[in-house]
Amino acid sequence: MGNHKKETERYSRHILLKEIGEEGQVKLSKSSVVIIGCGALGNTIANNLVRAGIGEIKIIDRDIIEMNNLQRQILFDEEDLGLPKAWAAVKKLQKVNSKIKIKAVVEDLNNTNIEGIIKGADLVIDGTDNMETRFLINDACIKHKIPWIYGGAIGTHGMSMSIIPNNTPCFRCVFQVLPEPGVLPTCDISGVLNTIPSIIASIESTEALKILLGKSINNNLLIYDVWAHDFQSVKIKKNNECECCVKHNFEFLNAEKKTRITLLCGENAVQITPTKTGILSFESLAQKLQKSGNVKMSRIILRFTVDSYQINIFKSGRAIVYGTNDEKTAKSLYAKYVGL
Repeated sequence: MGNHKKETERYSRHILLKEIGEEGQVKLSKSSVVIIGCGALGNTIANNLVRAGIGEIKIIDRDIIEMNNLQRQILFDEEDLGLPKAWAAVKKLQKVNSKIKIKAVVEDLNNTNIEGIIKGADLVIDGTDNMETRFLINDACIKHKIPWIYGGAIGTHGMSMSIIPNNTPCFRCVFQVLPEPGVLPTCDISGVLNTIPSIIASIESTEALKILLGKSINNNLLIYDVWAHDFQSVKIKKNNECECCVKHNFEFLNAEKKTRITLLCGENAVQITPTKTGILSFESLAQKLQKSGNVKMSRIILRFTVDSYQINIFKSGRAIVYGTNDEKTAKSLYAKYVGL
């Protein structure tokens, strides 16, 4: 009786809301959510949903905590530097709410493990920072009929969209093809204002509660620039020729378009060949990278040095990362500075 009273007190402000109530709070306690990515978006989403009393939460992230993360990733502090993000986040969140199940998955999400990771989930939420992973999430969630929420933030603006299989347009109805490497900005090159991830993540978190409670959702593509205070809600039409939600051609899940990563024997280097190849603009990429490290450019190769790593980038987008033989580290560096 005493424990029930304490838990009722914990969620009393939710229970008072007509949108949730006691019945809704019980429903949340029986829900299961997978959060993919534990950077700025994932930190806020996880924090919100743990405090909201979601019964089971799984957090997956391949990276470790760096000093530049502390500007916006609210769950971490200086004592966490060098620790796996998912593990550190779960350790903090267990102190917030010990009555729910929270699991850390310190892995690189890919087509070989995503189906096992999201199995049994009521909802998947995007806290990632790259497009290829989002195409993969879309494939897996559409295939298994699991709702998911897209979110992204860069500079001073962000975007979000809720996707309900067989009901709403999917991610590929909006973004039909994977962008060329180097085309989209990354926060390591373009920066990110520390307020925008929290706003976008809070929108994702709210939509998550609505989906889990069976409420009506806004399935428009939401775009917000916090600096300009400009908010747009764009109506998306289902693409009747969509490769994913109409034709069920799960290219990314089936590894037909999977980035190839090759360990170069004896060289302490990893080669990354992206899914989408094309002709990179070295001049444009060099201008971006100069803010973060040393750049040397020739007609056929761009050499970028940052910390103890050197990334040799070719016109096609293929790159060799020197200074590591760890595939996860190489993939993280490529995603940060070239973009996946």
